[in-house]
Amino acid sequence: MTNASTEPAAEQWEAAVAAVRALGGDAEVQLICHVSPDGDALGSMLGFGLGLRRLGFTRVRATFPGEFRVPTPYADLPGMDLLVPESEAYTAPALVLVFDVAAESRLGGLADRVVAAPVSVLLDHHASNTGFGTIRLVDPRAAATSVLAEQFVARLGVPLDAEIAECFYVALATDTGSFKFDVTTVAVHELAARLIATGLRPGDISRRIFDTRPFGAMKLAGEVLGRAELEPAAAGGRGLVWTYATLADLARHDQPPYVLDTLIDPVRSVAEADVTVLVKQVAEGEWAVSLRSKGAVDVSRLAMSQGGGGHRLAAGFTGYGEPGDVVDTVRRLLDDYLN
Repeated sequence: MTNASTEPAAEQWEAAVAAVRALGGDAEVQLICHVSPDGDALGSMLGFGLGLRRLGFTRVRATFPGEFRVPTPYADLPGMDLLVPESEAYTAPALVLVFDVAAESRLGGLADRVVAAPVSVLLDHHASNTGFGTIRLVDPRAAATSVLAEQFVARLGVPLDAEIAECFYVALATDTGSFKFDVTTVAVHELAARLIATGLRPGDISRRIFDTRPFGAMKLAGEVLGRAELEPAAAGGRGLVWTYATLADLARHDQPPYVLDTLIDPVRSVAEADVTVLVKQVAEGEWAVSLRSKGAVDVSRLAMSQGGGGHRLAAGFTGYGEPGDVVDTVRRLLDDYLN
C-alpha cells in the first residue's frame, strides 16, 4: 500500500516525464480510469489526453472497464472523442496511464494492459492505493487525481487552455464536493483560480454537473431518502444513518445507476449521525456500499477490511446479501474499529 504521508518523489516525476518524452508522436498510448467513472476519473484522464494531443501525439485512446456509458453530467466534457469502449482499447500500447484507480481490481478486464505495457504510469490520490504500475504518482493529500494530472501536463510543458482546464476543473470540483470538503485547501483554490483564468464559466459548469437532473431522478431520490433509517446509538453513540436503492427502483423511474452516486450527500447531512451508509444494488444479492464520516471514523479502514478502499472520510466496498445484512456488517466493523 502507498505511504499516505508522502507525495511522489522527484525521481518518480522525472521517470514519468521521461516515459512520455521517449515516445514518438505516432506511439500508441492508452489511458484508463476506473469502472463506473466519476468526474475526477473522467476529467483527469481526458484533460491529460488533451495535453498529449497538444504535444503532437496522434494515437491516444481513453477507456474504462464495463458498460460503455458516460454519466450525462460529464457527456459534454472536452476530449470525449478520445473515449472508446473497452473492446477498442489498444492491445499492446507503448505506454499506459491509469487515473484515479486505487486497486487493480477496479480495472476489470483492462488490468492486463497495465501488466503487459513496457511502462505504466499510475496517477491517484487514494490513501488505500495498493501500489501497482511501473511509475507511481500517488499523493493521498491531493484533493483530486486532477491535481496530479495538472502537475504532470505542466512538467511536460503543456500550457493550460480552456479545454484542458475544464476537464481538470470538473474533476477538482466533483472530488471536493463543490469545494466544500476538508480537502479544500489554499492550494486547491489557487489551482481552481488558474483553471478559471483560461476562460471557464464556473456557474455554467456547476449547473451542468451538480444542479441538473431528470425528473425521474428526483422522484427516485425522494423514495430512497424517504426510507432512510437513523440509529443514534450506533457508532459508539456518534450515530449512523443509512438507506438503500435497488435495481427495481432504478427501473421503476427509468434511471441509470449513476444517478444514485450523489444521494450520499443529502443523507450525510443528517446532524445526528457521524457515519453515513448508502447501499446500492448492482446485481442480485450484490451491493455497492458507500461510506462517509464527518471525522470520528476512518471509513477507509472499514472498507479495506472488506476488499474496498478510499479516503479517511469517504470510502466504499462491495457487500452481499440483503441491505440489512450489509448494514449489519458495517455496524460490526464500527464496533471493532471503535473498541
